[in-house]
Amino acid sequence: MVSLSIDGKKVEAEPSQTILQAAQRLGIHIPTLCHDPRLAPSGACRMCVVEVEGARSLVASCATPVSEGMKVSTQSESVKRARKLNLELIWSHHPNDCLTCDKTGECQLQKFMYEYDVKTSRFVEQNPPPRPDDSNPGIYRDMNKCILCGKCVRICDEVQDQHIWAFSNRGMQTSIATAFEKPLKDAGCVFCGHCVSVCPVGALMDKPAAKKGRPWETRKVRTVCCYCGVGCSLILHVKGGEVLKVTADTHDAPNYGSLCVKGRYGFEFYKSPDRLKFPLIRDRIDQPFREASWNEAIGLVARKLMGIRQKYGPDAFGCLSSSRGTNEENYLAQKFTRAVMGTNNMDNCARVCHGPSVTGLRASLGSGAATNSLADIEGAEVLIVSGSNTTEAHPVAALKIKKAVRQNGAKLIVIDPREIELVQYATVWLRLKPGTNVALINGLLHVILKEGLENREFIRQRTENIDMLQQIVAQYTPEKTEEITGVPQEDIVKAARIYAGTRKGMIVYGLGMTEHKAGSHGVMSLANLALITGNVGRSNTGINPLRGQNNVQGSCDMGALPDVYTCYQKVDDPIANKKFSEAWGCQLPAKPGLKEPQMYREALAGKLKAMYIIGYDPAVTQANIHHVRSAMKKLDFLVVQELFMTETAKLAHVVLPAGCFFEKDGTFTNAERRVRRLNQAIPLPKGTKHDWEIICLIASAMGYPMHYHHPSEIMDEIARLTSEFTGIDFKRLEGDGLVWPVWDKNHPGTPILHKDTFTRGKGRLNDLLYTPSEELPDDDYPLYLTTGRRLYHYNNGSMSLRNPEIYSISSEEFVEIHPDEAERLDIKTGDTVRIKSRRGSLEVKARVTRKSRPGSVFLSFHFPEVPTNVLTGPGEDLLALTPEYKVCAVKVEKT
Repeated sequence: MVSLSIDGKKVEAEPSQTILQAAQRLGIHIPTLCHDPRLAPSGACRMCVVEVEGARSLVASCATPVSEGMKVSTQSESVKRARKLNLELIWSHHPNDCLTCDKTGECQLQKFMYEYDVKTSRFVEQNPPPRPDDSNPGIYRDMNKCILCGKCVRICDEVQDQHIWAFSNRGMQTSIATAFEKPLKDAGCVFCGHCVSVCPVGALMDKPAAKKGRPWETRKVRTVCCYCGVGCSLILHVKGGEVLKVTADTHDAPNYGSLCVKGRYGFEFYKSPDRLKFPLIRDRIDQPFREASWNEAIGLVARKLMGIRQKYGPDAFGCLSSSRGTNEENYLAQKFTRAVMGTNNMDNCARVCHGPSVTGLRASLGSGAATNSLADIEGAEVLIVSGSNTTEAHPVAALKIKKAVRQNGAKLIVIDPREIELVQYATVWLRLKPGTNVALINGLLHVILKEGLENREFIRQRTENIDMLQQIVAQYTPEKTEEITGVPQEDIVKAARIYAGTRKGMIVYGLGMTEHKAGSHGVMSLANLALITGNVGRSNTGINPLRGQNNVQGSCDMGALPDVYTCYQKVDDPIANKKFSEAWGCQLPAKPGLKEPQMYREALAGKLKAMYIIGYDPAVTQANIHHVRSAMKKLDFLVVQELFMTETAKLAHVVLPAGCFFEKDGTFTNAERRVRRLNQAIPLPKGTKHDWEIICLIASAMGYPMHYHHPSEIMDEIARLTSEFTGIDFKRLEGDGLVWPVWDKNHPGTPILHKDTFTRGKGRLNDLLYTPSEELPDDDYPLYLTTGRRLYHYNNGSMSLRNPEIYSISSEEFVEIHPDEAERLDIKTGDTVRIKSRRGSLEVKARVTRKSRPGSVFLSFHFPEVPTNVLTGPGEDLLALTPEYKVCAVKVEKT
């Protein structure tokens, strides 16, 4: 530490800190225009100049490190004169339209002009007229207002690593521009909005908000993003019941100011004219819907479900809730299913993504959740990213990976068949054949054990079953592993040595690990890797699934699964069963219920008669959708609760209109187990109701009173029945929330699991053999089909496709095909091709790219007009029954 004085006040600071940082510790204000704590010091604007005793000239406080005995003045006359001069110079090239500028009230230049009483500039007679550019989706540009602070350039380079903006020309003609002045859409911009968020003036603004309201006219509401499982903090800017824009606070976890295109610009879906505004009912699905009152619709649902329960028994009913719904809504859905309907036939849409994470991690560690926080990514020395196209599916988490590599020197091992963006940052890229994950991880384990790189002390003290694991992985020599996976053996050896050579090794994985026939085994194999190296239970280590939807973790935590209550208390455990039976005032069933795919099979067999589906569209997102739709059509009664008329809703007998997350109070739990508050920002559309209210209305109409005044009361009930949530209530969740388990009202939460012991006692090393995928390419269907997500869209597209800014960037699907296959089939980018599997076919445009692995093609499932899941199936995870989206056999032909 060094000691210095600033404006006569003494302060201590680290030698690496700047004068500006030291002044901020004292609460001394120094004006800045080019500074941002996330960026390297620049000193470009010169607004932060200060006087240092003994220095030859004024220095930029944001770029000058402190030193022992330094004496600093931040308000001397020379400092004030210099700042005024800088303001005049900046103002000389700035349009004189401050009173009409849409940044009025937030503009930092305007603020400092008032603060330093600068009314005009001596250096210019006439300011140029503004020439705004609103041609770019999401971002409004007026570069005549640009002050050349460079923050947009630097944050795009240093944080986002996209390098879209640059200084162009020289001298008086200097400007900020894209390469060759291309529109942002064509320049590689990912529309994260970072540049807009740091612009201190009106040069860059959020287009949806432009011309709609001034800052002082809006109400700021903190909430949580409704897209992926990162769970970014949002600030909604609301005026007159309308969301004008979305921003993020640089102090709020887990995103600290960063957002992706969906989080920042994917919010206008809530006011789509397609929103359902009243209940719809019909007797048969071949009839048209008719509008109904809430009383009529609720009464019909209650009568039908009671009749089916009485005639066919409780197990003739199944419920599917949503990982888009809140914790409170998922809790009530499983309570309704068990207490009102009397069955454990309860599941949620995590079944199609991270069901194997729950199964695999529980088997290995005892808890089906991430072991560490997302913040720990940045401090890891070695990162394994397996089966996760992170920059597109979880862009803000990807920023942490990039920072770990670029700024902190971490080594990155990418395991993926596709040449995803993170490959550019990788030390080793293991480009395996789709579906060979278990064999590859066994190959890494073989090298680690053979070369004695394992953590023997950790294995001895904290694991079991090492002998069986050694016997199994002994078979997976680098040579055999290369034969199965296609990964060169030298890369296998290199990756194993890198990961085993650190005590700060972290594993991050996605659906490329789970959506396989051996998805649960793949998760267990990654856990094996963490356990034999001792990379678990400490900071910057662990095994961490990146959840696909905003509340995948929470929906499972809330017991929206067929065999558990909240936080994985088993339904067939007499103690847990008794506790919930007494709390809910009825005897609950003890037999585990049906998983989602089993429900469809039972429906086709005529045994499952009714389903209640809340905020989930399996008629699009499930695999082999012809099979799923056939099952739904055979039901006697289907109730769907939704925002829009989805493909699943089109098959329903009753459709109930619900609210979206802007219109809700409640909580989400993100991928790191962080429970966060949603705060209602705008009123429910007339004619709709909250999901939790609808569930309560149905239950009460069926003779089981379910009454809550607010979702906070539901969370209080959850806390009473769930030891891991005992210390959680809505008041404590203000701000950054809490990471469960939270054992009491004074407990701070648990960012790192398994520090001293595993939930199951000792970590289990599972001995796993490679199991080939259900359907592999052959002469008739010679190509692998792999499915996944794209940056601009989300799941069935019901939300993302209804945002004009996003739709203007990405409005159609395309199939990615490797140049080798394209040449063989005489296919060029833009050609329409037909893709066939044994279950169906579709037509789509082609894009020739080396991103796809030779011998494979890639499709997303976001666009209803290209129903990718008519192709997928029939494989399922051996334990979790999650569909094998990542591998099926297809053929491609030019139309």
